[in-house]
Amino acid sequence: MQTTLSGEKIKNQIFKEWQNMPEYLNNIENKPEVTAKFKFRTEKDFEKFNKLLKKHVYKTNKVFDGMQKKNKYQAWYPLKEKASRYRYVSDKVINPRFPIYVVSKGRWKRRPTCGALEEMKVPFKVIVEKEEYEKYKEVLDEDKLLIVPDKYKKEYDTFWKDDDNRCGPGQARNFAWDDSIKNGFDFHWVMDDNIESFERYNHNLKIKCLTGAILRMCENFVLRYDNVALAGLNYAIFCPSNEARPPYILNTRIYSCILIRNDIPYRWRGRYNEDTDLSLRALKDGWCTIQFNTALQGKRATQTMKGGNTDQFYSKEGTYPKSKMLQDMHPDVCKVVWRFNRWHHYVNYRPFKKNKLIKKKNLDIPNKINNYGMKLMKIK
Repeated sequence: MQTTLSGEKIKNQIFKEWQNMPEYLNNIENKPEVTAKFKFRTEKDFEKFNKLLKKHVYKTNKVFDGMQKKNKYQAWYPLKEKASRYRYVSDKVINPRFPIYVVSKGRWKRRPTCGALEEMKVPFKVIVEKEEYEKYKEVLDEDKLLIVPDKYKKEYDTFWKDDDNRCGPGQARNFAWDDSIKNGFDFHWVMDDNIESFERYNHNLKIKCLTGAILRMCENFVLRYDNVALAGLNYAIFCPSNEARPPYILNTRIYSCILIRNDIPYRWRGRYNEDTDLSLRALKDGWCTIQFNTALQGKRATQTMKGGNTDQFYSKEGTYPKSKMLQDMHPDVCKVVWRFNRWHHYVNYRPFKKNKLIKKKNLDIPNKINNYGMKLMKIK
């Protein structure tokens, strides 16, 4: 009979595994012991009060710093530390050991992921379609560009058999997979082209990294185990700074910034939600996935940036087809739901809690903190 660990035991086991890894301390924010409500007869009185606070109490810092709800002014005293004032850097170049592929379409003018990786001095390749190659060549070095061969589109499994010839990014991701194998790698990274930053989450602060050490750390943790198919960085927006999170979550969907084991018996398929489909196929076969919270991606929200799937799919047909396809792919764990004024897919990941990490034999892992050379630098 399969036994399921309690939430507390799972949490303890997760932290037990987090040895010889970067410091990770986040806590649930305490509620204020005292709150005070100020009332102002006029807007002018409020502005005067705000200026006095800024000058005499908050030492020229902005008082109402955007951490509150829209049209609701509030602030802590003293002000919370701002992550934007810091960066993680390292004294030497520390890069990931596995290749990074950025799949891009229609976004040669605005290239957030490329910019973030360049700032980190991390090497990468950008996979583009033949029709857009010249546009990308105008803004990126030619040695960074790869054109996805036509055969990947012709052979791509769109899942739904219809007259629609759109493939989505899966065809280019399959090319990245094969290219990394051809070059002798056991894993590869594949990333969306709308990631604004890569961040380390610690002490309830999400701080931008200017070093590839954050990706190298993820790789090294994954390589401790024999049965991790996919791993990746959680979205920064899904880790609120006032809440506690474990350093990683097991057996959930991995999306947008993915480290893939090359010898797993799958390839990308479907026009939509390819990342969720790939994650589910691996989980159903007993593999594990790891979603890191200590390393985060500052990802643009869906449909907020032109190009990519926004232009090809969502701006024309909405989100129902992509949710319906996933339900058709995995009706045992997926269903279409209406949330936040649009269609979404709901996935039940509970059946995969039984998938346990299998650690490689004869590993000698020191019981200490290893920050991978990452140091805090104040910039403001």
